[in-house]
Amino acid sequence: MRGLNGKTVIVTGGAGGIGRVTCRRFAEEGARVAVLDIDGDSAAAVAAGIVGDGAMSVAVDLTDHRAVADAVAAVESQLGPIEVLVNNAGWDRFTPFLKSEPEYWSKIIDINLKSALNILHAVMPGMVDRQAGRVVTVSSDAGRVGSSGESVYSACKAGLIALSKTLAREHSRENLTFNVVCPGLTDTAMFQSFMEGAGDPERLREVYRKAIPMGRIGEPEDLSGIITFLASDDAAFITGQVISVSGGLTMHG
Repeated sequence: MRGLNGKTVIVTGGAGGIGRVTCRRFAEEGARVAVLDIDGDSAAAVAAGIVGDGAMSVAVDLTDHRAVADAVAAVESQLGPIEVLVNNAGWDRFTPFLKSEPEYWSKIIDINLKSALNILHAVMPGMVDRQAGRVVTVSSDAGRVGSSGESVYSACKAGLIALSKTLAREHSRENLTFNVVCPGLTDTAMFQSFMEGAGDPERLREVYRKAIPMGRIGEPEDLSGIITFLASDDAAFITGQVISVSGGLTMHG
């Protein structure tokens, strides 16, 4: 893809399923990649697996505004100005709303929404100063159409969509683009944990598989291509858009 070679990219939640594959894909395109994750050992392993010296890892709690600012400064010191941000960090657990508690709401909101606000707040000023930047946010189809057992998570993911569209309107004339990728059911550790919380995960997996027109659960590799495309020069005139990657489970216009 055009325009990614030599670019500095941050991927949050970079040690997880989608994040790990996305980091590797950016590296294949010649980008310098910073793997940010609360799991420092796993983030370091992802960075170590990238050939060459254009990768680093940072262990960071993305819900901590000061820690995020320090992490961004560390990345820019080692890899250079951040030109692409992939907001990918997230967490969920199957919990019907009336069985949830405020402490759980706060945790879900902090990880899925506040963390994105924190990293955007740290990265965007430099992009605005340079009049260039790409932001790709990984939301969820739960934020587009809702999902049973994921009320607060769905609300956060819908918030990311609205946030991205608003920032796209505010900063388009500064040559910043903001787009959203919405995974459908994707085989990650978070998805497995979610299914175990719902009970009988194997039966649920089969129900989900049959509901997907393409006949399979998504894989992290299904997401990395569209994420890197939206960060590339090939997508320079695309902003404020939301794209589902769900095997046809959702076909939202």
